Amino acid sequence: MWDVPQSGKLAKYGAVTTVATIGLVLLRKWIAGGVCRSRARLNGKTVLITGSNTGIGKETARDMAFRGARVVMACRDMKRAEKAAMEIRHSTGNENVVVQELDLASLQSVRQFVQDFAASEDRLDILINNAGVMMCPQGLTADGFETQIGVNHLGHFLLTNLLLEKLKSSAPSRVVNVSSVVHKGGKIHFDDLFFEKTAYNSLVSYRQSKLANVLFSRELARRMKGTGVTSYALHPGVIRTELGRHVEAWSPLLLKTVLTAPSLLLMKTPWQGAQTSIYCAVAEGLEDKSGCYFSDCAEKEPAPEGKDDLAALRLWEVSAQLVGYKEN
Repeated sequence: MWDVPQSGKLAKYGAVTTVATIGLVLLRKWIAGGVCRSRARLNGKTVLITGSNTGIGKETARDMAFRGARVVMACRDMKRAEKAAMEIRHSTGNENVVVQELDLASLQSVRQFVQDFAASEDRLDILINNAGVMMCPQGLTADGFETQIGVNHLGHFLLTNLLLEKLKSSAPSRVVNVSSVVHKGGKIHFDDLFFEKTAYNSLVSYRQSKLANVLFSRELARRMKGTGVTSYALHPGVIRTELGRHVEAWSPLLLKTVLTAPSLLLMKTPWQGAQTSIYCAVAEGLEDKSGCYFSDCAEKEPAPEGKDDLAALRLWEVSAQLVGYKEN
């Protein structure tokens, strides 16, 4: 048997390496998904973003600041929020970035935030409901709600409703709700929203809260028809952020070690994950898409559960009762 010349081995190795590199680049491009191409400016506009001191919320805030908006970062951890705001001001040159305290796990905090916002801001053009918790251990909010439905849905439900008059007076305005693809297969457990009768399952709870985001966005769009306020729900993608800290905490050390490299390869960066939020906030021509669901900067079909108008109406009514909100 003839030995392959060394030069031939090197050429073969080089070809394999090149193919692998191209494949990796294409894979990363596919995982990255869509990019918001809109060049819309937001000078004179005010954008409010919840949970914007880290992850996709921070990248969304940075983009809004780049576009010239006044950005209000609504966060629970004021120390981290101030640090993030300082970084955004420095990187964008926009000094009109402010921080206000908001804990979505407390209805009192939500009401106080809205009171403070009304006193300091004369308009609201874009509200991005970005904050959330994912698959956390069973717990209760300050008002006795199961944590995931309480923070991901009920806190934002009250916040949005209390800001509707400000959104209407600033119209055309938009509400952007960050949901997730896991709303597919989800169910609103109207007879046991807080898992008081059945065993708590963090994934089932998370799915319920993300489906609630889609249904809330849909019902909000219906109610706001003709007011100039539009509403959008979206899936940001699978992103390497702090949101998955509870999932990681449950993983054995060896499993976490094995999965770290693949996860970095197969997950979006926070900047990539923020693109659909940014798209829904600023892209031109979305006015007739109010109530729709988006992913990778394009309209996508939500799960059948996310198009159930009767469930959306019932969820609205139940949510209003739970948070003590009475419509005018």
